[in-house]
Amino acid sequence: MPSPNQNQLLTVRTEIHSFETLTLSDKEFLVGAAGTPARIGGELRLPGDLERYPAVILIHGSGGATANVDRWARELHAIGVAAFIVDCFTGRGIVETVTDQTRLGSCSMIVDAYRALDHLSQHRNIDPNRIALMGFSKGGFATIYSSLARFQKMYGPKLARFAAYIPFYPPCGIKYLDDENTVDAPIRIFHGAGDNYVSIEPTRKYVARLRAAGRNVELAEFPGANHVFDNPLYTPFVDVVNPLVAGFCEREERAPGEIINVATGKPFTWDDPCVRHKATVGYDEAATAQTTELLKSFLSTLFKLPVNQA
Repeated sequence: MPSPNQNQLLTVRTEIHSFETLTLSDKEFLVGAAGTPARIGGELRLPGDLERYPAVILIHGSGGATANVDRWARELHAIGVAAFIVDCFTGRGIVETVTDQTRLGSCSMIVDAYRALDHLSQHRNIDPNRIALMGFSKGGFATIYSSLARFQKMYGPKLARFAAYIPFYPPCGIKYLDDENTVDAPIRIFHGAGDNYVSIEPTRKYVARLRAAGRNVELAEFPGANHVFDNPLYTPFVDVVNPLVAGFCEREERAPGEIINVATGKPFTWDDPCVRHKATVGYDEAATAQTTELLKSFLSTLFKLPVNQA
């Protein structure tokens, strides 16, 4: 028989859900187009089935829902928080976007996050007032920009609001129109300072602009940590095969849906010289441990978790 401590680490209930969303190009999203209906899925892991629990919606990166997403679901469960792992790819017939980011526009994943929130907020075992959004890389992009008031006005959730936004190593290289106008919820960012896939410098600049606008935002930096520092699969470091890396291209939306490469003054394309084709990912045990402590402390306060779970 398992010990009580072992039982506490077991997921009490796992459910597979599907829900309606939209597929749009980034330009279609930015101009408020209707998009194409799509249906995607997610795995809900519940720490119990007798009450309502806080939850975190997890949005994966360009490689899909890999080991780091599973790891964080387990860490959330350990403090009594449900995890809804959204799969933005499979329902659309996509395996990865590492080698071609146009297979799914990153902005489409913002819509996925909104629709996941509406779906999850109706669940009998979820407290709709205690749902946070957490995403990784491409999903980190979706997480941080889901907070924009402009985007919420166009596509946002109807039944609930996110209690917090928790992006991991998000691409912040595009300055969007009115992107300092975020909704009233905390933003907590985790980023490796050694990231050569998604540079931390644009994130620093965006955080500075958000703080100047009075937003509740914090950036935790980890010296030397590389991209996807929380994924134990990447030990030791791994060179990514045929990546498209736009994180070092400074871009700006100067009219709705028109993204300009600041260096050239012309519309950005994935063939621009600033796009790189080399990148490294790598697990960092110390950075992951620090992030785990910071994240659990933040969520314990945000969700008012019992002391014995925090």
